[in-house]
Amino acid sequence: MSTNAGLREDGDDDLDRSIRDLLLLMPQIMGRVKRLPVPPELAGMELTPRHLSLLSLLLFDGSMTVNELAGRLGVAPTTASLMIGDLSRKGILTRRENEADRRQKIVDIADAHRGAIETWLAPGARAWRRVLAPLSAAERRLFVTTMMAYHEAAEQV
Repeated sequence: MSTNAGLREDGDDDLDRSIRDLLLLMPQIMGRVKRLPVPPELAGMELTPRHLSLLSLLLFDGSMTVNELAGRLGVAPTTASLMIGDLSRKGILTRRENEADRRQKIVDIADAHRGAIETWLAPGARAWRRVLAPLSAAERRLFVTTMMAYHEAAEQV
């Protein structure tokens, strides 16, 4: 597919063509993500895309509380707590008390699985780095904001 999908030869954007191109592209992207091989250490643990999002946050942003994870994932704290409990029972995550507030738990990726998770997420991170690096900070922000807006709009349909 052309990197100028949706652009006519005269440079004017054709909205319907762009929408068509994106509707064709999105299933291909999702299919590619679903085909990422799960590392042997994580095989059979029934990880879902939500788990992948949670693991990505912890990998890139470091340990955080259940409420912080819930906020960043856009889910209720109860939902985040259930996912964290599931991954903790499988040994993928660790939970420890927050020294500043013992009622809170700090969640992180277990050292035993950090390498496998990094390996699993690396191809996607490299691909995003390759396509986003040439863009200006404003262009990257616009792209990310547009993807987030699409996600929100698609939920309302």
